Amino acid sequence: MEKRVALEKRGLPDDQITELILDNCRSTNIEGLTDSFTALEVLSLINVGLTSLKNFPKLPALRKLELSDNRISNGVSHLAGSPKLTHLNLSGNRIKDFDELKPLKELENLEVLDLFNNEVTATENYRDKIFELIPSLKYLDGFDREDTEAPSDEEDEANGGGDDDDEAACFSINGIDIDLDELERFEARLRQKRAVVEEAVNGLESRLGQLELRLDADEEEQEDKSEAHAADDRDDLDELYEEIQRKNESESAVARSENPPSLGALLVAFLSLLAFLNQICFVQRNQQLMENVELDDSSDYDEEDDNDISLADVYNDNLEEDGSDWNEEDGEGDDDVDEPTDDEEHDGEGDSDGEAAGGEGAEEKASSDAEGADAEARGKKRKLDGNDG
Repeated sequence: MEKRVALEKRGLPDDQITELILDNCRSTNIEGLTDSFTALEVLSLINVGLTSLKNFPKLPALRKLELSDNRISNGVSHLAGSPKLTHLNLSGNRIKDFDELKPLKELENLEVLDLFNNEVTATENYRDKIFELIPSLKYLDGFDREDTEAPSDEEDEANGGGDDDDEAACFSINGIDIDLDELERFEARLRQKRAVVEEAVNGLESRLGQLELRLDADEEEQEDKSEAHAADDRDDLDELYEEIQRKNESESAVARSENPPSLGALLVAFLSLLAFLNQICFVQRNQQLMENVELDDSSDYDEEDDNDISLADVYNDNLEEDGSDWNEEDGEGDDDVDEPTDDEEHDGEGDSDGEAAGGEGAEEKASSDAEGADAEARGKKRKLDGNDG
């Protein structure tokens, strides 16, 4: 019931609520209703499940109260705090004794009472007793003292309620009837709705502001966390790196202290350096020699081309000189020789053998002369080379 009351209020303060409909909210006791509802005029608690009116608040402006279809059996005396009550509906409850209804005589403005479907209605002379108990009562269970049916709410409103006060509250302007009470109620409902709308708007604005603040706070917190996390990561990495460096330095220092370099190792390193330098010098020297040789070969080739001297020319010249000398010697011998006789022929055979031998000797001489010419040609070439050098 308390949640239902808060929902029906629609954000309005308690002293501005004029009507509350809490039907079917299901509660055995009165909860959420307090004395702060000073402007409440209409209250409906139909089929709620109430068993008593023990905690019913004081509602000085209450005019109409609906309590039908509950399980109320006592506690009617708590309604004395609502002296302006004119309509009370207790039908469908569990009121058994007539004595439970005696507190209603304190409600001097009570005009309509409904006790239908209660066990107390089976009491002898029930209606006469109720009308005697409540002198202001006009209608009981929908009928008056003469068993005339009470008009409906629509008929009562159409007739202006049948009261002099209602007639005084009505006036006509240009043929239009205006009910001041209805106008006041309309203005009250209008103010109530306007207040509800304003309250809802204010509530939405406040919620939006809170959401924005939360979002900003969450973003700032997230940024702070991310920065802190990044700083922690960097710190951890720096510490790890420094620790590794310290460890490496300590290990290297320990290694140097435990294993100092020996004289033999230094000597080997020095010899290796000398060998490396010697190799570099050797390579450079070979490169220079190769360059000088290439320059000499190119100069010799050019000089040979310029002088047009070849070994074949020298060799051919020597052969021609040797041939001319040989022909001159043979010509001189032919002039001195006569025709041979028989003895001379015999001797000639020997001579021919001697000449054959001499021919072989001449060939050997020619070959030796050719070799000498080759040697002389090579000597000339060397001499030319020497002079050029």
